[in-house]
Amino acid sequence: MTIAILVLAAGGSTRMGPERDKLLEPVAGMPLLTLVLERAFATGAVVYVCLPSRAHPRARLFDRIAEPIWVADAAEGMGASIRTGISALPDGIDAAMILPADMPELTTEDLRKMLSAHTPGAITRGCSADGQPGHPVIFPRECFEELQNLRGDQGARAVLTGHSDRITLVPLPDCHALVDLDTPEAWASWRSGHLAE
Repeated sequence: MTIAILVLAAGGSTRMGPERDKLLEPVAGMPLLTLVLERAFATGAVVYVCLPSRAHPRARLFDRIAEPIWVADAAEGMGASIRTGISALPDGIDAAMILPADMPELTTEDLRKMLSAHTPGAITRGCSADGQPGHPVIFPRECFEELQNLRGDQGARAVLTGHSDRITLVPLPDCHALVDLDTPEAWASWRSGHLAE
């Protein structure tokens, strides 16, 4: 079974204010997007990254470890990124891991655990150690048509709701599946607990 990792990195980062891009924030000595892509690449899966445009500063960071997918209507929200990304995957892909790029605690080991746990036809979703559903989420090809019809900024919530009977939760350490950093306050709080970063 061939599972692609689709990294969502086309969002506007608007909640960071006009001067900062959350995916360019430094983590472990590199921009967050670079770190997430390297962790995804290290799983051995094929990696695609949704980006807003070739001119965007993020477009310099994938460095051939991921195949870029340009999202012309990225301003619409996460639905556009998922719709465009899924539509761009080749026919030989059996399932796709949707991986938001703003989640610094997801490790290569976490991603490998998700890939190993996935079974044909299932929706495999990461959760916190205490069972709260989060990210990433692996969707089987049977869900691709619905993902290609997403609109707005709700992500794949409707698809998850409509296929709740398919979902298998995979516990990841601590809150790895939940921590996403969208605001300067969230970054400051997270960094206060990760002084080495």
